[in-house]
Amino acid sequence: MTISPNILCIGSVLWDVIGRSATEMRQGQDMPGRIERLPGGVAMNIAVTLGRFGMTPSVLTAIGHDAEGDELLAACAGLGVDTRHVYRSHDLPTDRYLAVEGANGLIAAIADAHSLEAAGINILHPLIEGPLGSHDSPYEGPIALDGNLTVSLLEEIATHAAFARADLRVAPASPGKADRLLPFLRHPRAVLYVNLEEAGILCRTTFDNAADAAQALLRHGAARALVTDGGRSACDASAEGVVVAAPPAVHVSRVTGAGDTFMAAHMAAETRGAAREQALDRALAAAAAYVSGAKPQ
Repeated sequence: MTISPNILCIGSVLWDVIGRSATEMRQGQDMPGRIERLPGGVAMNIAVTLGRFGMTPSVLTAIGHDAEGDELLAACAGLGVDTRHVYRSHDLPTDRYLAVEGANGLIAAIADAHSLEAAGINILHPLIEGPLGSHDSPYEGPIALDGNLTVSLLEEIATHAAFARADLRVAPASPGKADRLLPFLRHPRAVLYVNLEEAGILCRTTFDNAADAAQALLRHGAARALVTDGGRSACDASAEGVVVAAPPAVHVSRVTGAGDTFMAAHMAAETRGAAREQALDRALAAAAAYVSGAKPQ
């Protein structure tokens, strides 16, 4: 890829191994279904969706110097994702994610992002002291940042001079990692993308709806928060006001990656100048199409 990227996606790029059954499942069941392996990870899912919306994404991540890593880089290139700034280590294997989904949603998942965590600040060198930016000349474009990074690295990013002018959009990788976003809860430029459960974890409570959750995040110091709630209404809240919208009703055939699709579609819409109402509607429509199993356009 020779075109300069216009958005950075920082976080996990790995192999997703996902088993899906068309019937409802519960713990311990052995059911027929399909198993597939495909490029995934929060940063990767966001980057791929951004590319489908006409943007040019580049990923900052760690990928092993192994056969799986070589195959993953080739797959990224085929999907239009720039990997020229990826950190590769001979000592770290390529990360993986394993999930089982039934007709009733996600049953269980394990994210093995240990290599990304071990790589630490090495993945940021192109942005800190390289071709993308530096302390003295910070990157000024949009950044999608995911919570698969360690708490210490996220804390460093929140205050690092190289990120001082960036449009930071931040999402946890899962509810289990939601509290890693705490360094950005009072960040003056960060936009948080969370689901209802993740909002509750950040606020140390539970919520009945996305609007209550988004406004609570503002009270806890967030500059702006977008909260989704599956097939129920989502909310975009900031000092400029509160916007609530409901997603289209669809049959759910997959769930892994839905939040990433929402975030990417929302970022792409706002980058193109869409108003907050329009951006939220477009993001919800994109996420609904994704969970329905519709093929990407």
